[in-house]
Amino acid sequence: MSFNDSVLICDEVDSVLTKILVDNGLKVSYEPEISPEQILGKISNYNIVIVRSRTTITKAMIDKADNCKIIARVGVGLDNIDQEAAKAKNIRVINAVEGAMNAVAELVLGLMLSLARQTARGDRAIRNGKWLKKELIGTELRGKYLGIIGLGNIGKRLARLARALNMNIIGYDVVPIDEEFAKEVGLMRADLNTLLQSSDYISIHVPLLDSTYHLIDAQKMFTMKKTAKIINTSRGGVVDEDALYEAIKNGNLGGAALDVFENEPALGSKLAELDNVILTPHIGAQTKEAQSLAANVIGEKIIQILRGVI
Repeated sequence: MSFNDSVLICDEVDSVLTKILVDNGLKVSYEPEISPEQILGKISNYNIVIVRSRTTITKAMIDKADNCKIIARVGVGLDNIDQEAAKAKNIRVINAVEGAMNAVAELVLGLMLSLARQTARGDRAIRNGKWLKKELIGTELRGKYLGIIGLGNIGKRLARLARALNMNIIGYDVVPIDEEFAKEVGLMRADLNTLLQSSDYISIHVPLLDSTYHLIDAQKMFTMKKTAKIINTSRGGVVDEDALYEAIKNGNLGGAALDVFENEPALGSKLAELDNVILTPHIGAQTKEAQSLAANVIGEKIIQILRGVI
């Protein structure tokens, strides 16, 4: 079965996605640098619109998308797509939650190891002509308590990796946690406050919603161990960055690693002033494997939707 639908790809994606679509007869316009104004001017010509994280699909765009059937995100979150506006126009919104699962979990693990051994600080010191061997007394992850907020695909993958390092896993989610998975990793279920109070490392894996905006605020940080470290690879708005800065600066938290920020790019963030903070430029899903997998997943989902399979 071949399709004649037209597709607009608004961001840079792995070439496997274009191949899948073209092989199934779709007409693809690949415009990874397209501007919001250009999208507004031409979105009515397309049946399918594909983005990653650079492009935001607004209500104004969707209002003009009179022929659109599908809006797809080659990634996990959907906060850069106005889902309510899409639903009102009966446009299907899909993403590729499977694609980034391992990449993000491995990044979290790497950030935890770097926080524990202060490798980023050591690297910066040597580049500036300083040898901090005596100062950089690290800790081990073995035996530490890892609190995972959100036990979806990424949270579960992280738990399995951390368990292999003999960490103790505490989990919190707003939905029931799978019993077999909990047994597999020895998961201790807890409410959010108990998790925050008990964990040495806290890793966040929740979408950005009204209910999760500044989920980790000054009040919650105050309840954590003074040695605790926060890792956020979900969405920047989930953590109050101003409160985080003050907590770490004043010695009320042990450190943090952020891959996402409330405003991106986060150039000039005052968190960069702090030695026990690691900042990365939203690279959670930035592996060759993850990008290829996410593109493949989206391509196959689009074809299955057009065939009426899903």
